[in-house]
Amino acid sequence: MRTVLLPISLFVALTCIANSTPLSEGDLKNLLAGIRQNRSTQADFQEQRMIRLMKKPILSSGKVWFQPPNKFRREVKGSSPSLTVSDGRQLWIYYPNFKSAERYPLGKGSPLDSTVAAINSSLNLEDIENTFQIRATKSDPLQTGYELTLLPRAASMKRVFQKLDLRINDQLRVERTDMLLPNGDRIVTTYSNQTRGPVPASMFEFTPPPGTEVSTPLGQ
Repeated sequence: MRTVLLPISLFVALTCIANSTPLSEGDLKNLLAGIRQNRSTQADFQEQRMIRLMKKPILSSGKVWFQPPNKFRREVKGSSPSLTVSDGRQLWIYYPNFKSAERYPLGKGSPLDSTVAAINSSLNLEDIENTFQIRATKSDPLQTGYELTLLPRAASMKRVFQKLDLRINDQLRVERTDMLLPNGDRIVTTYSNQTRGPVPASMFEFTPPPGTEVSTPLGQ
């Protein structure tokens, strides 16, 4: 059986390699320009967090809004809802079930800067040429689109994740991301119902509801 399966496995692997065409430097530059021009400003998402010590992945879903270069809003639905909002200067994480919120300053060397940059990279792709090593291939004819692999250059970013794989569809929108964390855990996110258009500035602002306990874990 093994003597039969091995040639088949090799054939499948070689076929996948043959059907994935690496992009030239010029083609990659044009692809990134096209993605930025056609990037979404809001989308639904479904996420699987695969933790090595757990048999089943943690599932979540919700909606995300984005405004280049560094504003975003992420609402997680379900039994454990949360809200993450960044206006580029500070980041809020709100847990309605517990009536608690955490506030983190951004910029000026904040420990969260790399984390926010990683979030932005998955949807924005702004200036990634300078912060990541990029491998890009054109998908095979049966799967139109592109596959990108981002490897962080800076040590601070490497502490956030080891590798980020992105699936770009034929409309040049990010369709799927697969983030490998330093501890071996993975976060796989798929996006749907993506739209473009202006997002009200109020979407990236947050005021804790009355009765919310606010903490500043970084002490600022």
